[in-house]
Amino acid sequence: QVQLVESGGGLVQAGGSLRLSCAASELAFSTDHMGWFRQAPGKEREFVAAASWGGGKTYYTDSVEGRFTISRDNAKNTLYLQMNSLKPEDPAVYYCAAASRYSSTWPPRDHDYNYWGQGTQVTVSS
Repeated sequence: QVQLVESGGGLVQAGGSLRLSCAASELAFSTDHMGWFRQAPGKEREFVAAASWGGGKTYYTDSVEGRFTISRDNAKNTLYLQMNSLKPEDPAVYYCAAASRYSSTWPPRDHDYNYWGQGTQVTVSS
């Protein structure tokens, strides 16, 4: 079973940057598509970005395209989300998730993700 642990959240001023990390416990990480999601208070969880199992393909939701960059280091079993130009609408709990490349499409659908981390809080001050 894959265990995912996010880190790197915190408080940043609008326009600033943060880099989130997600450490995975299993070597299977290298065969899983990985994604970042976020959930703000009172809102539903939403997809943010995805990286294919080999890292060659990425996919973003429109609201973060050009500001956020997802990447992965399979040798370190770690997923990253570089967030630049943070906006007041970006604060949320950010979650990483894994979807097996053998049982999902590209990009994975939300229900393809079957392993989730506990989340890390991102707060943006104006």
